[in-house]
Amino acid sequence: MTSPLRILLVDDHTILRQGLKLLLEREAGLTVVGEAADGVAALASAEALTPDVVVLDISMPGMNGLVVTRTLKERQPDVRIVVLTRHEDETHLEELLRAGASGYVSKQSAPSQIVQAIGAAAAGGLYLDPALRKRVADGLLERTGRTSTPGGSISARESEVLRLVAIGHTNKEIGETLKISVKTVEVHRTNAMRKLGLSGRVDVIRYGLLQGWLFDT
Repeated sequence: MTSPLRILLVDDHTILRQGLKLLLEREAGLTVVGEAADGVAALASAEALTPDVVVLDISMPGMNGLVVTRTLKERQPDVRIVVLTRHEDETHLEELLRAGASGYVSKQSAPSQIVQAIGAAAAGGLYLDPALRKRVADGLLERTGRTSTPGGSISARESEVLRLVAIGHTNKEIGETLKISVKTVEVHRTNAMRKLGLSGRVDVIRYGLLQGWLFDT
């Protein structure tokens, strides 16, 4: 029998934490192992409890969700982080992705979205709330001065590798999935990024967002 996913809830509002706990513990395969009301307590709880997924409010007094995300990923690289936001915009998205967040969910969305985000994150993918997708894509396009996806033509295998990079898999995991060597993964990844003019992981995620790759994990 598969062990349930261990969830740590972090939010400075007690009522919201209690509501999330009731919601998540109704789901088969999920269990809430701890709660924290601020960033310092979140880091201590994560160290003590070693959760699989941390559900984290971005707006908290003192240490905010972005700083907590960066610190958690430095200390516990395998932990998955799903960020909750009150604002349906892309203001913090790129920084959170750089920091290592695996999900980004609006507090105004249906409860099913947080459950889906946790599942996607635990599976090694990325999840972006449907309420945020179009405006985030539009914002990314506007900031990069693009009216379409990046140019260039990549092969089917390069596209396959890039999709797996975009949803959060490592080169080793991609090699195992596609049954190719890590070196071959690196070659395909480098070639695809060069052809498309992508300069880093956030660019790959941006491209994946525009391709619709991030929402089927």
